Amino acid sequence: MKRLVTTLIAAAICLSAPVLAQERRSATLEKIRSNGIIYIGHREASIPFSYMVGAEEPIGYSIDLCKAVVDRVKETLGLSALQVVYVPVTSGSRQMMLEAGTIDLQCGSVTNTVQRQRYVAFSVTTYVAAVKALVRRDSGIRSLRDMRDKVVVTTSGTTSDAYVKAAAARQGLFLNYRVGRDHDESLSLVMRGQADVMVLDDVLLKGLLLNQSEADAYKVIMLDESFAAEPYALMFRRNDPEFKSLVDGALVGLMRSGEL
Repeated sequence: MKRLVTTLIAAAICLSAPVLAQERRSATLEKIRSNGIIYIGHREASIPFSYMVGAEEPIGYSIDLCKAVVDRVKETLGLSALQVVYVPVTSGSRQMMLEAGTIDLQCGSVTNTVQRQRYVAFSVTTYVAAVKALVRRDSGIRSLRDMRDKVVVTTSGTTSDAYVKAAAARQGLFLNYRVGRDHDESLSLVMRGQADVMVLDDVLLKGLLLNQSEADAYKVIMLDESFAAEPYALMFRRNDPEFKSLVDGALVGLMRSGEL
């Protein structure tokens, strides 16, 4: 019986070896090589990370990082040219589109969380933000405690929603919650007086105010000292260590050279 078990185990290892070797090959790079195209997911209004100016292709800090990754992909695959297709995504759709293979790389303001790591993979950290709140200067709201019974809006698919609810629960506060489909809709709810507070990452809140004529009427405040930092990263499919190594290598190269 022992000899039989040993023989079966050895046979299983031999049979699985080609499969394991295939799994180690980057599915993402093979997809890109086969199609001659890399699909990049981007946000349309996440200033300064990924946003649109007119009808041209997106620009921003995260887009620049992704362009460095594209150059590394071309070099790795030995391609003289590679078509880049930019695909607009939202906070709610980006993860689903990545898992479905609609996009190969998500370039925007996405937070690396343990929960998201169950479904997608992340690069090394590229930026660290903090969750804060946007309020009118004359609202009298200076902290989370002042938000009791106020209407609070967050954007669908962001980590800010869970953070503000947890912080309010810790202090026993009742808040009225609303959800915007995207950052622009969330901001418009505050500016139309349909919400008192917008909770989002500080850098994104300040970016949203840049093009607003009434920007001076608003301010960004800290909500709660317990609010965690938001580590941003590029996002791609899981179980592809070769592609992760390529992405991280491109980003670390920018860090070491000082270009980042």
